[in-house]
Amino acid sequence: MKRAHSLYLLLLLFIASCSTKFDINANWQEITVVYGLLNQNETTHYIKINKAFLGEGNALYMAQVEDSSSYNNKLDVKVEEWENNTMTNFWYLDTTTIYNKEPGIFYNPNQVLYKFNASLNENRTYKLIITNQITGKQVTSETELVHQFSIIKPSVTKVNFTSSSAVDVLWYSTENGKRYQLNIRFNYKEVDPAFPTDTLTKYVDWLFAPIVTDNTISGKEIKSNYIGQSFYSNLYYKITTDPNYNPNAQRFPDNNAVSPRNYSIDFIVSVAADDFNTYMEVSEPSNGIVQEKPSYTNITGGIGIFSSRYNVTKHFAGLNTPSLDDSLINGHYTSSLHFHQ
Repeated sequence: MKRAHSLYLLLLLFIASCSTKFDINANWQEITVVYGLLNQNETTHYIKINKAFLGEGNALYMAQVEDSSSYNNKLDVKVEEWENNTMTNFWYLDTTTIYNKEPGIFYNPNQVLYKFNASLNENRTYKLIITNQITGKQVTSETELVHQFSIIKPSVTKVNFTSSSAVDVLWYSTENGKRYQLNIRFNYKEVDPAFPTDTLTKYVDWLFAPIVTDNTISGKEIKSNYIGQSFYSNLYYKITTDPNYNPNAQRFPDNNAVSPRNYSIDFIVSVAADDFNTYMEVSEPSNGIVQEKPSYTNITGGIGIFSSRYNVTKHFAGLNTPSLDDSLINGHYTSSLHFHQ
């Protein structure tokens, strides 16, 4: 693990009022940028690998050109699985293209990723090895996996959001987990009366502040909590500020509810490993006088992050009767949103 200075895309400096031109471009150096997070919830795993670039001209224009930051299939990418100093498996990664990258500084909508299919073992270590076929440069990293765990509370079948006092959400820390974040997801369907045959499946997330533990061992009690009435104010705000908000839409229970007249709720706890937590903390905006901070990397021979995460979901059948009838359908915050049983 090491710290590296921040990279800047805007590398060209020109002083128009002076006849002297300053060339601040240094000799080219290959810098590999890696972003990969393994998750044992999944069987298909993706790693993003690009190169930093430098050249004469407008850096923003160059960023829109794929060749500026893409290796164009010139890499051999391998992930090895290790246990007790013995390699137990390995995978060579294939390239795949996604076609829905949102517009931004870098080229879009197509992006090339590297992927492999595997069921990962939480008791093993995973090593990433990237080799440039042309230059022979090698970039490496390794990570352990965040172990499985479960949400203990709430333990009811249906969720109560009418309580005026704090309701605890309880789980226990897991091996290699460092940063925990609770999300309460409300699922529903939406129908526009003008197009009654078109049904949209939607959800609203209620995200809580992350909890960072002082170690990465298992068995420590962790609690988050919520005030029930805040659920409805969050629901109203998220729906009405959505760019696609339709004030005429009618909202109905989702297909995952235990009965056709209720709405399912998911309690989701997402966990980041130690390296990933450090990466996020360093990347967060600074609140102090000094705004510039060094970036964090655990990539040898490059920059970026190769780490792990995990998420666990506890599914609830729906809202209890007061939460559904009194508060969601007829309550102060959400009665205007046309929720139905």
